[in-house]
Amino acid sequence: MLVFTMYSSAWNLLATSGQGSLGHAAFFGIGGYVSAIISNSFGLPVILTIIIGGFFAAVIGVLIGLTCVRLKAWFLAMVTFGFAIIVQTVTVELSGLTGGWDGIPAKKLVPVTITNHVMYEYYIILLIAVVVIVIIYLIMKSKMGLALEAIRENELEAKVMGINVTVYKLKAFAASAFFTGIAGALEIHHFGYVTPEVYGIDISFWPIIYSVSGGLYTIGGPILGTVVITAIWEVLRSFGMTYGRFILIGLILILIVIFLPKGLISIPEKIKSKFLKN
Repeated sequence: MLVFTMYSSAWNLLATSGQGSLGHAAFFGIGGYVSAIISNSFGLPVILTIIIGGFFAAVIGVLIGLTCVRLKAWFLAMVTFGFAIIVQTVTVELSGLTGGWDGIPAKKLVPVTITNHVMYEYYIILLIAVVVIVIIYLIMKSKMGLALEAIRENELEAKVMGINVTVYKLKAFAASAFFTGIAGALEIHHFGYVTPEVYGIDISFWPIIYSVSGGLYTIGGPILGTVVITAIWEVLRSFGMTYGRFILIGLILILIVIFLPKGLISIPEKIKSKFLKN
């Protein structure tokens, strides 16, 4: 849950700039694969390779942004969707390096030989998640965050105000891809294995579901959405529901979009406004 809290927050940062992505799993997987390959090949500390994986994902994000930054939001979304499929295909073809569909092992975040390694791993991921979310919060509240909001609301007016739209969009893409890459690397080193399934459509769609259900363009929305939707998902699984879970989550998302367009995080505001009216 902590990893996907980071992931959905990173996706939401990109959305704040008015850009959409349906293929963020590409950066999630790139961060994981790069970190796993480097740690396996060079014996570097996992924490260091996780950061390297994030930077590599950011570089790829900038390259994608440079070619597509002038596209409208959902045209860009389709490009990123196609990019995720391409990356998955390339990963499978480079089987000598990536293990193909079988994948490759990844070093554990905390060696299993250490007593209470699971607890230590949890606290490390928690610490990284807090740091990432705080940084994203600071970005959204900074001059850059205000510029991204202005671009999302009206790109033409933002240009007239002197905002370099292209540069800020690229910054948003780079930051989002970086944090997504870190989240992906953490996920891989947590499980100790990585396969091309990490680029799956579901991996791209979860941060969208979490962000929309919790509340787009807010710092708390993706966090709340991740917690609530994951909790519902796990409860449904405990009742033995497999495919039915997807249907119910879909229905919940539709209801939220219709009745709570600002997400679950807007519930207190709605309750407060009703009390004031009464």
